[in-house]
Amino acid sequence: MTINRESFDLQGKVAIVTGASKGIGRAIAALLGRHGASVVVSSRKQEAIEQTAAALRALGLEASGIAAHMGIPEQVRHLAEKTLQRYAGIDIVVNNAAINPYFGPILKADEGVFDKIMEVNVKGPLQLAKLAHASMKERGGGSIINISSIEGLTPGLGLGLYSISKASLIAATKVLAREWGPDGIRANVICPGLVDTKFSEALTGDEKILKMVLSKQALPQVAVPEDISGLALLLASPAASFLTGGVYTADGGYTI
Repeated sequence: MTINRESFDLQGKVAIVTGASKGIGRAIAALLGRHGASVVVSSRKQEAIEQTAAALRALGLEASGIAAHMGIPEQVRHLAEKTLQRYAGIDIVVNNAAINPYFGPILKADEGVFDKIMEVNVKGPLQLAKLAHASMKERGGGSIINISSIEGLTPGLGLGLYSISKASLIAATKVLAREWGPDGIRANVICPGLVDTKFSEALTGDEKILKMVLSKQALPQVAVPEDISGLALLLASPAASFLTGGVYTADGGYTI
């Protein structure tokens, strides 16, 4: 295939992006929309997601907001069903929503917290991908993009439960790639490093931690959400038609 501007054209495609009211999810949704996709943005709060969808529509993009808590199966199912009702198909799923309610050693972690993290960070994304499978297969293929973290590759102190969940998401992505390849469905995972978002403000706001992270990066700077969205666009587009099962770091060289 010759790579040109059309290789990144998403006209006629329908994308769901979770955790899309701000940060990385919002940046990805906006870029997919700019390249022609009809975008369903989702997060837990309907008001926040309606504001995001309205902002995208103000840019001339096709966008809808559907609230869903990724740790509640009924709401994940509602997200998929409403998307299918509104757009008659699903071509791209970007599983970006995640939580990290606990910082500390594994020995002191409550079992309930672990269950909550796994439900949102692993089970929810897997369920949404499964709900999109039939439509993707019928439409000739699709792209699952899971947003993991470098913590899923190189766990940091105090982030053990989060790291376990993100490593599990990497494994789940590879399973989907293996099993769904014959259906024309690709599955890839992006592992961001330190990105300036509300989710990571506990790290970016700690001068000692920030200095340590930047000292380990080849590029001594904190990323912004748009630094991640370009990779998501590639993986969603026809330009990535032979890419599946891949684990792509976007970390400024932290894991070199």
